[in-house]
Amino acid sequence: MVKIISAKEAASLIKSGESIMFGGFLAVGSAETIIEELKELGTSDLEMIVIATDYEDKGVGILVSNKQVSSIKTSHIGTNKATQNQMNNNEIKVDLIPQGTLLEQIRSAGAGLGGVLTPTGLGTVVAEGKQVIEVDGKEFLLEKPISADFALIRAKKADKYGNLVYDKTARNSNPIMATAAKITIAEVDEIVEAGEIPAEDVVTPGVFVDYLVLKK
Repeated sequence: MVKIISAKEAASLIKSGESIMFGGFLAVGSAETIIEELKELGTSDLEMIVIATDYEDKGVGILVSNKQVSSIKTSHIGTNKATQNQMNNNEIKVDLIPQGTLLEQIRSAGAGLGGVLTPTGLGTVVAEGKQVIEVDGKEFLLEKPISADFALIRAKKADKYGNLVYDKTARNSNPIMATAAKITIAEVDEIVEAGEIPAEDVVTPGVFVDYLVLKK
């Protein structure tokens, strides 16, 4: 069985300078309770991997606004002026990655693959410094796997073995990120006994989950 801890305990596991994958998109499906505890602890110099940096006062954007993040791999910063301003002022390093490519890079890490071949970005700044591989006369960029020290994900329900069920579109990047970190912490609305979640409903198997946090 996985260990059940508080949001504060979860946040305290993360040290300055470590990399974190944050599930969610525009704060939907994000582990907001743990994020709030990270803000309170003031853990700094974080490397963030996320689809979008959400808003200045919501989701992962709280950590950006509080200047706790040193670098971000993301696809979308358009709803967070703090991210934009810090990037333009060279206060934060932002690596903009096409969303499909970003998730495939994370999936590759989770699956133990050497990367993914994609035509997206060929002939643009996205291709700078990257290996181009030809397959059957077509060119592709080699995008290497992306992993992290931690994945902070959000699910609707877990059993005590860590098997997870998600809530509609709040599922988004969470299942993929759960597979690609050294330590995965899932914030959930409900924890039930082992066997109470039908096997066919499980999206993320408990083998990928290290800790559960029950959202208060």
